[in-house]
Amino acid sequence: MKVYEGANIRNVALVGHGHAGKTSLVSAALYTAGATQRMGRVDDGSATTDYDEEEIARQMSVGTGIAFAEWGKTKINLLDTPGFNMFVHEAKTVLPVVEAALVVVDGVAGVEVVTQRVWGYAEEINLPRVIVVSRMDRDRADADRVLESLRGAFGRAVVPLQFPIGKEKSFTGVVDLVKMKAYTYELGGNGKGKESEIPADLASAAQEAHEKLVELVAEGDDKLMEEFFEKGTIPEEHLIPALHDAIREDKIFPVLFTSGLGNIGVDKLMDFLVDYTPVGTEHTALHGVASGNGQAPERHVADSDALSLFVFKTVSDPFAGRISYFKVYSGVLKNEASVQNFTRNSQEKLAHISIMQGKNAVPVNELHAGDIGAVAKLRDTLTGDTLGDKSAPIQYPKVNLPEPAITFAIEPKSRADEDKLGPGIHKLMEEDAMLRFFRDAQTKEFLIAGTGQQHIEVVVSKLKKRYHTEVNLKAPKVPYRETIRGKADVQGRHKKQTGGHGQYGDCKIKMEPLPRGGEFEFVNDIFGGSIPRNFIPAVEKGIRDAAGRGYLAGFPVVDFRVILYDGSYHDVDSNDLSFQMAGRIAFKKAMEIAKPTLLEPIMAAEITVPDEFAGSIMGDLNSRRGRIQGMDNKGGNTVVKAEVPMSEMLTYGVDLTAMTQGRGSFNMEMHHYDVVPGQLQEKIIEKAKAERGVVKEEEE
Repeated sequence: MKVYEGANIRNVALVGHGHAGKTSLVSAALYTAGATQRMGRVDDGSATTDYDEEEIARQMSVGTGIAFAEWGKTKINLLDTPGFNMFVHEAKTVLPVVEAALVVVDGVAGVEVVTQRVWGYAEEINLPRVIVVSRMDRDRADADRVLESLRGAFGRAVVPLQFPIGKEKSFTGVVDLVKMKAYTYELGGNGKGKESEIPADLASAAQEAHEKLVELVAEGDDKLMEEFFEKGTIPEEHLIPALHDAIREDKIFPVLFTSGLGNIGVDKLMDFLVDYTPVGTEHTALHGVASGNGQAPERHVADSDALSLFVFKTVSDPFAGRISYFKVYSGVLKNEASVQNFTRNSQEKLAHISIMQGKNAVPVNELHAGDIGAVAKLRDTLTGDTLGDKSAPIQYPKVNLPEPAITFAIEPKSRADEDKLGPGIHKLMEEDAMLRFFRDAQTKEFLIAGTGQQHIEVVVSKLKKRYHTEVNLKAPKVPYRETIRGKADVQGRHKKQTGGHGQYGDCKIKMEPLPRGGEFEFVNDIFGGSIPRNFIPAVEKGIRDAAGRGYLAGFPVVDFRVILYDGSYHDVDSNDLSFQMAGRIAFKKAMEIAKPTLLEPIMAAEITVPDEFAGSIMGDLNSRRGRIQGMDNKGGNTVVKAEVPMSEMLTYGVDLTAMTQGRGSFNMEMHHYDVVPGQLQEKIIEKAKAERGVVKEEEE
């Protein structure tokens, strides 16, 4: 494999809505560049970047696939990201390691929900964007309508650099508005366009578009403006570098037209990537995270700087072990290099470095600054880690991802599955930053959290296929709590006389509510030794134990204060256990008087839906006892912020998909506890008691 310098490498991520044609476009690029012998297809499972068994079965990307094409003297690294909102976090994690985002838009649908979301991710980090309208050979594909949709969403900087020749099934090529030439193709051919004159029916529109483009490029540059006024145009040798700069500086978002499956316009797309997209070595310095002295170290994307690499993706392969995908930010990485992991403060040896063509590793001896590679079997390294030369430490910032939106209770089907569940899930968590696995201390359930139901289903399917572990999913139990609204003043006395030593403990307590989040407070207000000091912790322990078991329905009691103010003891019969029992008795008596009530967890939810669904979403939230906290509008989408009880949100992901035709998304996190309305309390208490009755029978 030829070694490429940074100036001859282009890193691009294909992002966009699901089924917009990203994977087909990568397959066409690889076939046109001669990297594959046949054109890979999503529908028969032969696409290079969709090789995971889940992707083949579902005919969609669930993780980022990486491939490369050699085009002339340049190597193009193509990162094919998923476009379904459950997996779109994958796009967010890879955007920082590329120099341009190819925003792929369907020729029929135009701008969709995920198109806007990934556009926002790129905008956050000022990443240049190139818009590729794909699937132009489909019925009802319409260039004018798509351009209108793009300008409506992303503004006047959206400028076509091509016009399509022919419509729908008769889409045969593109007009290049920079070179003012036409290129025609055979549908499903080898992807090499034939140069010709611009068709007569497009000539005047092409000339007009060319002039608009030249004017827009010249706008910010006085020298070009002068040349434009003198000659009425800008010659190609000046226009191409000026366009390159305008794209790099986000002044222009160019639009190209293609068909991935028909392999039309893909060679021009690769020419475009080589000529116009930014190169890593053009980057301003990359900053690391500031260390203790407040200084942020920096690196230039240059071979001459100290070696540093950033791991942006991990894959757990059942055969090859853990594969780490990385970008060389600076320096030259040689095979068998020993490097320092600055994130975990450990040494790693990079044996057998390679570049990935889908699932196949192509060995290389060295990788230069700006290139992307992979290595297997690193000991400690995980996604987000920075490795490099020990003498020049730096740590690059990790990508911030939102919290998972949906949680399920997970239980193994058999004892054998139980043993394999933990290790299997931890391997999947290494490769999926949005997966969480934890045990709820209150409900004692194992919980698995992710971006949505489909995400969790994919995880369960991988557990079964890769790690032979079968599990059941259930809605998680809601971690209700109990508290009090009134005060109580009671005595708890435990007295038991048997042969020999008896048991005697006696305490008087006052109980009162605390504000939400106050948990539990124990105040020792004993004077004059009515209870010896060594027995006071036993009273507290008894009350804590009883509070943990609950009073109304077995949920922990919280947000209350107990003041121990009096009691009595017996010289012989009093002991720790007696005062623990006295504490429990006092607690139960106090709960009878202190107006006990149930608390439920309230979630802070943020729901993003296209504007036309805003009304129905608000109505639905109200029916779920939600309180709307605010609304915001972002590029055709409404963002609703609300506080909603957790019990009403357990199936929200599925319901939201149904209400918005799959175009809505949400995330939520625990916010606070609040009192459950009276009419619902009875039902919850009855259900909890019935479940505990079943548990008791099982235990017996």
